[in-house]
Amino acid sequence: MKKSILASTMTFGLLVSGSGHAAPAQTADLLKSVESKVIEWRRDFHQNPELGNRETRTAKIVAAHLKNLGMEVETNIAYTGVVAMLKGAKPGPTVMLRADMDALPVTEKTDLPFKSTKTTNYRGVDVGVMHACGHDTHVAMLMGTAEVLAGMKAQLHGNVMFVFQPAEEGAPKGEEGGAELMLKQGIFERHQPDVAFGLHITSKLPAGTIGYRSGPAMASADSFEIAVHGEQTHGSTPWNGVDPIAAAAQIVSGVNHIISRHIDITKEPAIVSFGKISGGVRSNIVPEKVEMVGTIRNFDMNNRQQIFDKIKTTATHIAAASGAKAEVEIFKGYPVTVNNPELTAQMLPSLEKAAGQDKVLMMPKITGAEDFSFYAQEVPGLFVFLGGTPLGQDPKQAPSNHSPYFFADESAFKTGTETLIRLTLDYMAQAK
Repeated sequence: MKKSILASTMTFGLLVSGSGHAAPAQTADLLKSVESKVIEWRRDFHQNPELGNRETRTAKIVAAHLKNLGMEVETNIAYTGVVAMLKGAKPGPTVMLRADMDALPVTEKTDLPFKSTKTTNYRGVDVGVMHACGHDTHVAMLMGTAEVLAGMKAQLHGNVMFVFQPAEEGAPKGEEGGAELMLKQGIFERHQPDVAFGLHITSKLPAGTIGYRSGPAMASADSFEIAVHGEQTHGSTPWNGVDPIAAAAQIVSGVNHIISRHIDITKEPAIVSFGKISGGVRSNIVPEKVEMVGTIRNFDMNNRQQIFDKIKTTATHIAAASGAKAEVEIFKGYPVTVNNPELTAQMLPSLEKAAGQDKVLMMPKITGAEDFSFYAQEVPGLFVFLGGTPLGQDPKQAPSNHSPYFFADESAFKTGTETLIRLTLDYMAQAK
């Protein structure tokens, strides 16, 4: 990282201009001071990453900060989640803002002075731990947002619900986690938000740029397992048994035809990919069993169930035609992340005020998934992307999220924090 970036400071504009909220005298000082705090928090979290459902240190720092701001704070939700309520002095809607806290089992390979050197044992393998998806930046920006909005409490027309969520990347095996578990534990029933906002930093956009998309923006993510049972025999006499490898090969071909021949892709695109096939021990033995696993990505919730049904039908019937038997299990993951079209149109001017009109871009659909989608199923939601690649570097060549070289330029944090503040204040002003 260049020294100029390490020493960078954010200069916030007058965030409340045109929002309908008058800025108190101390707000300008608060905005100026929060920049260095956001950077400091982010570097600390980056150097001390924690995996999903284990974000105890991160949650403790977040909760202490929110309590110091005078908020009502709940902890240990969905293992390590933190929820805080900032109650404005005037009546109005409740706006939910969300940041995810978990890191990934990735060994960091950047040369940052605050790089992670933490290691852990993940599913029996010794690995590094890294904020390779930028969740450290999300936590820091939302903490800064909380400090600014708490300083404006007397001017707020409504309430702000701050959600610091564990395990967005998925819970450890055998555990529940993330947004779905937080909802299951009643955070929406208790606090009843009217709307939900979130953002995600990305290497695919230049620093300070905001990407958005109305309607389906990110895919659902589901997985499947297919076990093909045959009858073991010598490889020289396959007719004396039932070959599950041959059946599995035909299943792969058949399943890959589901999208191209059975799904109306004029509605929304979809993807089915096999990620692993295993079976057999040596060249001259037809094995008894073959196991296959894969992923399903889709942008239409009705198509989603149709794909599930077709995978089961295709696999079981092809196996039966070969004399084998197929067992299919579908594991539902995250639903489609849908940005409410009316809300997206309503808040687009706020994005443009935060980043500048020329730095707000419509994004293509993303086949990655996000568990913010669970919140957006309950209330109107808007999830946007914040560019994090340094200016002058081609985002197409930048290391992607989840890469051991992933890097988020600190100059982007100004735009991210301002975006969350503007979305909150403008939504409240428009709801009056």
